[in-house]
Amino acid sequence: MIDKDPHRAVLALVPVAAALICAGLIVLLRPLLQRYALARPNARSSHLTPTPQGGGIAVMAATALATALTSYLGTPYPDNAIPVVLAAAFCLAAVGMIDDLRPIPVLPRLALQLAAVALLFATLPSQLRILEAIPLVLERGLLMLGLLWFINLVNFMDGLDWMTVAEMLPMTLALAAFAFVGEAPIDILPIALALGGALLGFAPFNRPVARLFLGDVGSLPIGLLTGWCLLELAGRQHLAAALLLPLYYLGDATITLFRRMANRERFWDAHRSHFYQRATDNGFSVGQVVANVFLLNALLAGLAAVSIAIPSPPVDAAMLVIGTLGVLAVLVRFSRSRAVG
Repeated sequence: MIDKDPHRAVLALVPVAAALICAGLIVLLRPLLQRYALARPNARSSHLTPTPQGGGIAVMAATALATALTSYLGTPYPDNAIPVVLAAAFCLAAVGMIDDLRPIPVLPRLALQLAAVALLFATLPSQLRILEAIPLVLERGLLMLGLLWFINLVNFMDGLDWMTVAEMLPMTLALAAFAFVGEAPIDILPIALALGGALLGFAPFNRPVARLFLGDVGSLPIGLLTGWCLLELAGRQHLAAALLLPLYYLGDATITLFRRMANRERFWDAHRSHFYQRATDNGFSVGQVVANVFLLNALLAGLAAVSIAIPSPPVDAAMLVIGTLGVLAVLVRFSRSRAVG
């Protein structure tokens, strides 16, 4: 835990700086994105008119600059993980930017993503263990595949105005709080604060009806940054908390994937089969969908906090059961037609 007052003041500046930088960059970049990076409606879209994408450029730049602010002003961090993690995130951002402008075939895209994940895993110390019952090499292989899936599911779930904001704000706030009190590695603190602040700066431009989308240039590196934070949290023996924070995304995306595979659909193609997308077809407004997701994620963050505060396998199991029931309740709610009264 950081316990010096000057450092606390610096940390308070990080999300504010990130929000201001992000909003300022969006104002500057939006005319260019309007001209060269329009997202036209397709099978996956929830929008009806061409809308500029690429807001992730501002989000990532603001995250990096605000994170750098902590080092410039003297806040101490124990190793050099942050620069490597940001480098991996910007590699993914570059892949996403190319894919936004000219779609990359599936296999090359996954190969490039896997290379960025491998770069990130180079920062993980060998003593970081999550699945201690299996050999380290096998564990790292499974975690790399898991992170690759998480990066893509964050991308899949970025299909509605404010959806990524509603998911990531509670998650980054919780991660920052856990790091601040010493229950997660201190390295994740500036990343979580900066990313949360940057998303706040992006939020006004993405509010329904959105004037700007993140694009893959934003959703892919956001998935990597938050996935890294969750791995670090799990490495502190808080696996239940690391599963609870993204549980809605994990539930919606994974159930949708298996359902499409069971129906022998081309699951890698663009689609509108996610529960949150079906909710808008069932009469929910965009605001109602993201409000449900935000409140659910606030609940999941609270359950994660309980699992950390009371370290006990039965408590972890109870929090996971409650969280799973909450996620299932929202998914069922989204699957049913909403009565219009």
